[in-house]
Amino acid sequence: MPIKSIDIFAGGGGLTVGMKRAGFEVVSAVEIEKYAYSTYRANHPEVRILKRDLTTVLGSELKAGNEQIHLLAGCPPCQGFTSLTSKYKRQDSRNILVLEIARLAEEIHPLAIMMENVPGLASKGKSLCDELTKRLEQLGYKCTQGILQVADFGVPQQRKRLVFLAGLGFSIDLPQPTHSGTGQDGLSTWRTVRDAIGHMKEPLEFNEAKKLGELEKYNWHVVRALSPQNSRRIAYVKAGGSWTSIPENLRPKCHRGKYRGFTNVYGRMEWEQPSPVITSGCTTFSMGRFGHPEKNRTISVREAALLQTFPENYRFDTPYIGHACNIIGNALPCDFAEAVSRRCRIELT
Repeated sequence: MPIKSIDIFAGGGGLTVGMKRAGFEVVSAVEIEKYAYSTYRANHPEVRILKRDLTTVLGSELKAGNEQIHLLAGCPPCQGFTSLTSKYKRQDSRNILVLEIARLAEEIHPLAIMMENVPGLASKGKSLCDELTKRLEQLGYKCTQGILQVADFGVPQQRKRLVFLAGLGFSIDLPQPTHSGTGQDGLSTWRTVRDAIGHMKEPLEFNEAKKLGELEKYNWHVVRALSPQNSRRIAYVKAGGSWTSIPENLRPKCHRGKYRGFTNVYGRMEWEQPSPVITSGCTTFSMGRFGHPEKNRTISVREAALLQTFPENYRFDTPYIGHACNIIGNALPCDFAEAVSRRCRIELT
Protein backbone atom coordinates (compact mmCIF):
# COMPACT_ATOMS: atom_id res chain seq x y z
CA MET A 1 0.00 0.00 0.00
CA PRO A 2 1.42 3.42 -0.91
CA ILE A 3 2.62 5.62 1.95
CA LYS A 4 1.18 9.01 1.00
CA SER A 5 2.38 12.50 1.86
CA ILE A 6 1.56 16.15 1.20
CA ASP A 7 4.14 18.94 0.78
CA ILE A 8 2.96 22.40 1.83
CA PHE A 9 5.18 25.49 1.33
CA ALA A 10 6.66 23.27 -1.37
CA GLY A 11 9.09 25.75 -2.95
CA GLY A 12 11.03 24.19 -5.80
CA GLY A 13 10.61 20.68 -4.42
CA GLY A 14 13.64 19.92 -2.24
CA LEU A 15 11.50 18.38 0.50
CA THR A 16 9.56 16.36 -2.06
CA VAL A 17 12.84 14.95 -3.43
CA GLY A 18 13.69 13.76 0.08
CA MET A 19 10.25 12.28 0.75
CA LYS A 20 10.31 10.38 -2.55
CA ARG A 21 13.77 8.98 -1.79
CA ALA A 22 12.43 7.81 1.57
CA GLY A 23 9.62 5.90 -0.13
CA PHE A 24 6.67 8.29 0.12
CA GLU A 25 4.19 8.90 -2.68
CA VAL A 26 3.73 12.67 -2.69
CA VAL A 27 0.12 13.18 -3.76
CA SER A 28 -0.26 16.96 -3.56
CA ALA A 29 1.63 20.16 -2.88
CA VAL A 30 1.06 23.89 -2.48
CA GLU A 31 3.31 26.74 -3.63
CA ILE A 32 2.40 30.33 -4.47
CA GLU A 33 5.62 31.81 -5.96
CA LYS A 34 5.58 31.68 -9.77
CA TYR A 35 9.02 30.25 -10.52
CA ALA A 36 9.19 27.93 -7.53
CA TYR A 37 5.83 26.54 -8.68
CA SER A 38 7.01 26.05 -12.27
CA THR A 39 10.25 24.45 -11.05
CA TYR A 40 8.27 22.04 -8.87
CA ARG A 41 6.01 21.09 -11.79
CA ALA A 42 8.99 20.58 -14.12
CA ASN A 43 10.58 18.07 -11.74
CA HIS A 44 7.52 16.42 -10.17
CA PRO A 45 4.88 16.33 -12.92
CA GLU A 46 2.97 13.46 -11.28
CA VAL A 47 2.21 15.52 -8.15
CA ARG A 48 -0.94 17.65 -8.10
CA ILE A 49 0.34 21.07 -7.08
CA LEU A 50 -1.84 24.08 -6.32
CA LYS A 51 -0.52 27.57 -7.07
CA ARG A 52 -2.33 29.21 -4.20
CA ASP A 53 -1.97 31.09 -0.95
CA LEU A 54 -1.99 28.23 1.56
CA THR A 55 -4.42 30.06 3.82
CA THR A 56 -7.08 29.68 1.10
CA VAL A 57 -6.53 25.94 0.61
CA LEU A 58 -8.88 23.49 2.30
CA GLY A 59 -7.67 20.14 3.53
CA SER A 60 -10.25 18.45 1.29
CA GLU A 61 -8.47 19.93 -1.75
CA LEU A 62 -5.23 18.16 -0.87
CA LYS A 63 -6.49 14.59 -0.78
CA ALA A 64 -8.87 12.44 -2.80
CA GLY A 65 -12.01 11.68 -0.87
CA ASN A 66 -11.34 9.57 2.21
CA GLU A 67 -7.79 8.55 1.31
CA GLN A 68 -5.43 8.28 4.26
CA ILE A 69 -2.59 10.79 4.31
CA HIS A 70 0.34 9.36 6.21
CA LEU A 71 2.55 12.46 6.38
CA LEU A 72 1.82 16.19 6.23
CA ALA A 73 5.14 17.96 5.71
CA GLY A 74 6.23 21.52 5.21
CA CYS A 75 8.87 24.18 5.70
CA PRO A 76 7.05 27.45 6.53
CA PRO A 77 8.77 30.73 5.60
CA CYS A 78 11.57 31.24 8.10
CA GLN A 79 12.78 34.79 7.42
CA GLY A 80 10.95 36.15 10.44
CA PHE A 81 12.80 33.80 12.81
CA THR A 82 16.33 33.86 11.40
CA SER A 83 19.21 35.40 13.34
CA LEU A 84 19.86 37.73 10.41
CA THR A 85 16.60 39.57 11.20
CA SER A 86 16.84 39.41 14.99
CA LYS A 87 17.90 43.05 15.29
CA TYR A 88 14.61 44.15 13.75
CA LYS A 89 11.67 44.43 16.14
CA ARG A 90 8.87 44.32 13.57
CA GLN A 91 6.96 41.11 13.07
CA ASP A 92 7.11 39.32 9.74
CA SER A 93 3.52 38.78 8.56
CA ARG A 94 4.50 35.30 7.32
CA ASN A 95 5.31 34.05 10.84
CA ILE A 96 1.70 33.07 11.50
CA LEU A 97 1.83 30.59 8.59
CA VAL A 98 3.38 28.08 11.02
CA LEU A 99 -0.13 27.58 12.43
CA GLU A 100 -1.47 26.54 9.02
CA ILE A 101 0.07 23.17 9.83
CA ALA A 102 -2.28 22.87 12.81
CA ARG A 103 -5.29 23.92 10.72
CA LEU A 104 -4.58 21.38 8.02
CA ALA A 105 -3.93 18.67 10.60
CA GLU A 106 -7.39 19.40 12.00
CA GLU A 107 -8.89 19.02 8.52
CA ILE A 108 -6.81 16.15 7.09
CA HIS A 109 -5.89 14.06 10.18
CA PRO A 110 -2.55 12.79 8.81
CA LEU A 111 -0.90 10.00 10.76
CA ALA A 112 2.30 12.03 11.08
CA ILE A 113 3.52 15.62 10.71
CA MET A 114 6.97 16.92 9.85
CA MET A 115 8.00 20.57 9.96
CA GLU A 116 11.41 22.12 9.44
CA ASN A 117 12.48 25.68 10.24
CA VAL A 118 15.39 27.76 11.48
CA PRO A 119 16.42 27.27 15.13
CA GLY A 120 15.02 30.75 15.91
CA LEU A 121 11.49 29.38 15.74
CA ALA A 122 12.08 27.74 19.13
CA SER A 123 13.13 31.07 20.68
CA LYS A 124 12.02 34.09 18.68
CA GLY A 125 8.89 32.21 17.59
CA LYS A 126 8.35 30.28 20.82
CA SER A 127 4.76 31.45 21.27
CA LEU A 128 3.84 30.14 17.81
CA CYS A 129 5.70 26.88 18.37
CA ASP A 130 3.91 26.43 21.68
CA GLU A 131 0.55 27.16 20.07
CA LEU A 132 1.24 24.63 17.31
CA THR A 133 2.17 21.99 19.90
CA LYS A 134 -0.93 22.73 22.00
CA ARG A 135 -3.32 22.44 19.07
CA LEU A 136 -1.74 19.22 17.83
CA GLU A 137 -1.75 17.65 21.29
CA GLN A 138 -5.46 18.45 21.57
CA LEU A 139 -5.92 16.33 18.43
CA GLY A 140 -4.03 13.42 19.97
CA TYR A 141 -0.56 13.98 18.45
CA LYS A 142 2.62 13.38 20.41
CA CYS A 143 5.20 16.02 19.51
CA THR A 144 9.00 15.95 19.40
CA GLN A 145 11.37 18.71 18.38
CA GLY A 146 15.08 19.36 18.30
CA ILE A 147 17.83 21.24 16.48
CA LEU A 148 19.90 19.17 14.07
CA GLN A 149 23.03 19.89 12.02
CA VAL A 150 22.45 18.92 8.38
CA ALA A 151 26.13 18.06 7.90
CA ASP A 152 25.53 15.20 10.35
CA PHE A 153 23.25 13.63 7.72
CA GLY A 154 25.55 13.70 4.70
CA VAL A 155 24.86 17.23 3.46
CA PRO A 156 28.12 19.01 2.45
CA GLN A 157 27.01 22.14 4.27
CA GLN A 158 26.93 23.40 7.86
CA ARG A 159 23.35 24.44 8.50
CA LYS A 160 21.38 23.98 11.73
CA ARG A 161 17.65 23.35 11.47
CA LEU A 162 14.79 22.91 13.89
CA VAL A 163 12.89 19.69 13.18
CA PHE A 164 9.38 19.25 14.59
CA LEU A 165 7.78 15.79 14.38
CA ALA A 166 4.37 14.58 15.53
CA GLY A 167 2.65 11.20 15.42
CA LEU A 168 -1.07 10.61 15.91
CA GLY A 169 -0.99 8.67 19.18
CA PHE A 170 2.70 7.81 18.92
CA SER A 171 6.04 9.57 19.17
CA ILE A 172 8.54 9.96 16.35
CA ASP A 173 12.16 10.15 17.47
CA LEU A 174 14.58 12.49 15.73
CA PRO A 175 16.88 10.71 13.25
CA GLN A 176 20.34 9.70 14.45
CA PRO A 177 23.41 11.23 12.75
CA THR A 178 25.19 9.25 10.07
CA HIS A 179 28.18 11.62 9.81
CA SER A 180 30.34 13.71 12.14
CA GLY A 181 33.08 16.28 11.85
CA THR A 182 35.77 13.86 13.03
CA GLY A 183 34.22 10.51 12.10
CA GLN A 184 34.07 9.36 15.72
CA ASP A 185 31.96 6.38 16.85
CA GLY A 186 32.24 4.74 13.45
CA LEU A 187 30.36 7.51 11.66
CA SER A 188 31.38 8.80 8.24
CA THR A 189 33.17 12.14 8.21
CA TRP A 190 31.29 15.20 7.03
CA ARG A 191 31.03 15.56 3.27
CA THR A 192 32.99 18.51 1.94
CA VAL A 193 32.82 21.16 -0.73
CA ARG A 194 35.27 19.08 -2.76
CA ASP A 195 33.02 16.02 -2.49
CA ALA A 196 30.09 18.01 -3.85
CA ILE A 197 31.57 20.27 -6.53
CA GLY A 198 35.20 19.23 -7.01
CA HIS A 199 34.33 17.59 -10.33
CA MET A 200 32.75 20.70 -11.85
CA LYS A 201 34.32 22.37 -14.89
CA GLU A 202 34.51 26.13 -15.35
CA PRO A 203 31.07 27.79 -15.64
CA LEU A 204 29.83 30.37 -18.09
CA GLU A 205 28.78 33.86 -17.07
CA PHE A 206 25.02 34.08 -16.76
CA ASN A 207 24.53 36.96 -19.22
CA GLU A 208 26.60 35.16 -21.85
CA ALA A 209 24.68 31.90 -21.43
CA LYS A 210 21.37 33.74 -21.59
CA LYS A 211 22.41 35.65 -24.71
CA LEU A 212 23.31 32.36 -26.36
CA GLY A 213 20.02 30.84 -25.20
CA GLU A 214 21.98 28.06 -23.51
CA LEU A 215 20.99 28.13 -19.83
CA GLU A 216 19.57 24.61 -20.17
CA LYS A 217 22.59 23.43 -22.16
CA TYR A 218 24.89 24.64 -19.39
CA ASN A 219 22.58 23.10 -16.76
CA TRP A 220 22.57 26.38 -14.79
CA HIS A 221 26.34 26.04 -14.26
CA VAL A 222 26.57 29.80 -14.54
CA VAL A 223 27.92 32.64 -12.41
CA ARG A 224 27.28 36.34 -12.08
CA ALA A 225 29.98 38.57 -13.54
CA LEU A 226 32.09 40.14 -10.78
CA SER A 227 32.44 43.90 -10.77
CA PRO A 228 35.99 45.21 -11.37
CA GLN A 229 36.23 46.05 -7.65
CA ASN A 230 35.17 42.58 -6.55
CA SER A 231 37.51 40.96 -9.06
CA ARG A 232 40.38 42.75 -7.32
CA ARG A 233 39.05 41.95 -3.85
CA ILE A 234 38.55 38.21 -4.33
CA ALA A 235 42.16 37.78 -5.48
CA TYR A 236 43.30 38.66 -1.94
CA VAL A 237 41.02 36.20 -0.16
CA LYS A 238 42.35 32.74 0.65
CA ALA A 239 40.19 29.63 1.12
CA GLY A 240 38.19 30.04 4.31
CA GLY A 241 38.98 33.76 4.47
CA SER A 242 36.73 36.81 4.37
CA TRP A 243 36.79 40.58 3.86
CA THR A 244 39.47 40.91 6.58
CA SER A 245 42.03 39.64 4.05
CA ILE A 246 41.31 42.47 1.65
CA PRO A 247 43.56 45.57 1.86
CA GLU A 248 41.65 48.36 3.57
CA ASN A 249 41.80 50.68 0.56
CA LEU A 250 40.01 48.00 -1.53
CA ARG A 251 37.32 47.19 1.01
CA PRO A 252 33.85 48.69 0.67
CA LYS A 253 33.71 51.91 2.71
CA CYS A 254 31.34 50.30 5.22
CA HIS A 255 34.00 47.65 5.99
CA ARG A 256 36.86 50.02 6.72
CA GLY A 257 38.18 51.35 9.98
CA LYS A 258 36.71 49.75 13.08
CA TYR A 259 33.98 47.75 11.31
CA ARG A 260 33.27 44.51 13.22
CA GLY A 261 30.07 43.33 11.56
CA PHE A 262 29.39 40.22 9.50
CA THR A 263 32.57 38.16 9.33
CA ASN A 264 31.80 35.87 6.39
CA VAL A 265 30.94 38.32 3.62
CA TYR A 266 33.38 38.68 0.73
CA GLY A 267 34.71 35.23 1.66
CA ARG A 268 35.73 31.93 0.11
CA MET A 269 34.75 28.35 0.85
CA GLU A 270 37.29 25.66 1.79
CA TRP A 271 37.69 22.47 -0.22
CA GLU A 272 38.02 20.15 2.77
CA GLN A 273 35.15 21.54 4.84
CA PRO A 274 31.38 21.63 4.36
CA SER A 275 30.15 24.87 2.87
CA PRO A 276 28.58 27.64 4.91
CA VAL A 277 24.79 28.03 4.80
CA ILE A 278 23.60 28.31 1.19
CA THR A 279 21.22 31.28 1.02
CA SER A 280 19.47 33.12 -1.79
CA GLY A 281 22.62 35.24 -2.06
CA CYS A 282 24.71 32.18 -2.95
CA THR A 283 26.13 33.62 -6.19
CA THR A 284 26.84 37.10 -4.82
CA PHE A 285 30.34 37.63 -3.44
CA SER A 286 29.28 40.40 -1.05
CA MET A 287 26.53 38.33 0.60
CA GLY A 288 28.47 35.53 2.25
CA ARG A 289 31.39 33.10 2.00
CA PHE A 290 30.35 32.18 -1.51
CA GLY A 291 33.69 32.59 -3.27
CA HIS A 292 34.97 29.45 -5.00
CA PRO A 293 37.78 27.77 -2.98
CA GLU A 294 40.44 28.60 -5.57
CA LYS A 295 39.01 30.27 -8.68
CA ASN A 296 38.45 34.04 -8.73
CA ARG A 297 34.70 33.70 -8.96
CA THR A 298 31.74 32.74 -6.81
CA ILE A 299 30.21 29.30 -6.87
CA SER A 300 27.77 28.77 -9.73
CA VAL A 301 24.03 28.27 -9.48
CA ARG A 302 24.47 24.54 -10.16
CA GLU A 303 27.24 24.27 -7.58
CA ALA A 304 24.97 25.90 -4.99
CA ALA A 305 22.26 23.36 -5.88
CA LEU A 306 24.72 20.49 -5.44
CA LEU A 307 25.71 21.82 -2.01
CA GLN A 308 21.98 21.68 -1.22
CA THR A 309 22.08 18.06 -2.51
CA PHE A 310 19.67 18.60 -5.38
CA PRO A 311 20.16 16.03 -8.16
CA GLU A 312 22.65 17.19 -10.78
CA ASN A 313 19.96 17.16 -13.47
CA TYR A 314 17.35 19.05 -11.40
CA ARG A 315 15.69 21.75 -13.50
CA PHE A 316 15.22 25.35 -12.40
CA ASP A 317 12.38 26.65 -14.51
CA THR A 318 13.07 30.38 -14.62
CA PRO A 319 15.02 32.73 -16.90
CA TYR A 320 16.25 34.76 -13.90
CA ILE A 321 19.35 33.97 -11.86
CA GLY A 322 17.90 35.70 -8.79
CA HIS A 323 14.83 33.48 -8.80
CA ALA A 324 16.94 30.34 -9.29
CA CYS A 325 19.08 31.32 -6.30
CA ASN A 326 15.98 32.02 -4.20
CA ILE A 327 14.61 28.55 -4.98
CA ILE A 328 17.92 26.92 -4.07
CA GLY A 329 18.64 28.97 -0.96
CA ASN A 330 15.11 28.56 0.44
CA ALA A 331 15.11 24.78 -0.03
CA LEU A 332 15.53 22.12 2.62
CA PRO A 333 18.64 20.14 1.59
CA CYS A 334 17.32 17.04 -0.16
CA ASP A 335 19.53 14.54 1.67
CA PHE A 336 18.49 15.97 5.04
CA ALA A 337 14.84 15.85 3.98
CA GLU A 338 15.34 12.19 3.09
CA ALA A 339 16.87 11.37 6.49
CA VAL A 340 14.02 12.97 8.44
CA SER A 341 11.37 11.52 6.11
CA ARG A 342 12.88 8.06 6.45
CA ARG A 343 12.64 8.37 10.26
CA CYS A 344 8.93 9.17 9.88
CA ARG A 345 8.38 6.29 7.48
CA ILE A 346 9.92 3.80 9.92
CA GLU A 347 7.33 4.77 12.50
CA LEU A 348 4.51 4.58 9.95
CA THR A 349 5.24 1.09 8.60
